[in-house]
Amino acid sequence: MGFVNEIVLTHIGGPTVLLEMDGWRILTDPTFDLPGRRYSFGFGTSSVKTEAPALSLADLGHIDAVLLSHDHHADNLDDIGRALLPKVPTVVTTVPGCRRLAAANVRALRPWSSTRLEQPGKRPIVVTATPGRHGPFLSRPIAGAVIGFAVQRETEMQTAVWFSGDSVYYRGLKHVGRRLDVDVAVLHLGAVRLGLTGPVRFSMNAAQAIELIALLRPRIAVPVHTDGWSHFSEGATSAREVFRRAPAAVRSTIRWLIPGVPATIESLGRARSIS
Repeated sequence: MGFVNEIVLTHIGGPTVLLEMDGWRILTDPTFDLPGRRYSFGFGTSSVKTEAPALSLADLGHIDAVLLSHDHHADNLDDIGRALLPKVPTVVTTVPGCRRLAAANVRALRPWSSTRLEQPGKRPIVVTATPGRHGPFLSRPIAGAVIGFAVQRETEMQTAVWFSGDSVYYRGLKHVGRRLDVDVAVLHLGAVRLGLTGPVRFSMNAAQAIELIALLRPRIAVPVHTDGWSHFSEGATSAREVFRRAPAAVRSTIRWLIPGVPATIESLGRARSIS
């Protein structure tokens, strides 16, 4: 049985990325609503979606699995994304998210637990949950549980693609750098801030991403989740300026995807750093 070894990433907007790998079509954190609406994030906080997705669900076609870092914030799962979930063979998310979604196709993972994706004619893929903390210390009761995802071929030790999920930079992400050999790191940035919590951040900024990239040492680092919502305090333009001042070893790994345009991992690896 032959397999296609090429890996393709398509950034659709916000945290939403399509991963194509060995015939698998895996979508992360599906967000496809149109802009203009304000969404409640609980505890009196809210945000407005400001940009449309680069592609619609109709543009994407069949999806084999969804990796959902968390289900309770609309910038990671909006109404159209939520309507997609019952149509997908497998959804992988947090333990609380699995309880809330309460569907037979949803699998729950705790940090460092794994699940095997398999379909006839496709090479099995192993998905491992990695730790995340969606805010400062002791913020989990408010911000809720979140995980990242390491995706690898069953027969290979290296993580092909790691998705950080929405997280600040803390010791859990440092453990990822020490435990995983990551080829491509897809990092959720944006330095999320909410009006009621003032300067407190609920996701990484570019300066923290530089520290994480230095620890991970991936071949390629892809920033996402930087634009499209009013609660992102550091957009792509600001992040690029910070990355330009990064050490050369970090700067050389960073690749920005053009929304809606598929990019092969090998082409990204050959490209000059675009920061």
